[in-house]
Amino acid sequence: MFKFKIGDEVKITAGREKGKKGKIEKVLPKESKVVIGGINVYKRHKKVTRTQPAGIYEITRPISIASINLICPKCGKTTRVGFSMEGKTKNRICKKCKSRITVKE
Repeated sequence: MFKFKIGDEVKITAGREKGKKGKIEKVLPKESKVVIGGINVYKRHKKVTRTQPAGIYEITRPISIASINLICPKCGKTTRVGFSMEGKTKNRICKKCKSRITVKE
């Protein structure tokens, strides 16, 4: 189980976007990266193709999971993610308030 899921609210802890908050839009577990809406946006100059006109497009690039911290929905603090077993189900928990983390989409 991966520590971050789509819809989680996170805070950036390193890089040029440090201190900003956003929601995870896409998770790339093999690369250990996530795409966060409105964070790490770059401009890309593209030539004309059959399907799209030429122009300057804004592209959101992935950011490393080492540069983000999860914001707990219950206590509102940045926290690390832990796991707990309840029967046969594995749940994510907040390391600070020990509450279960559920995704609000």
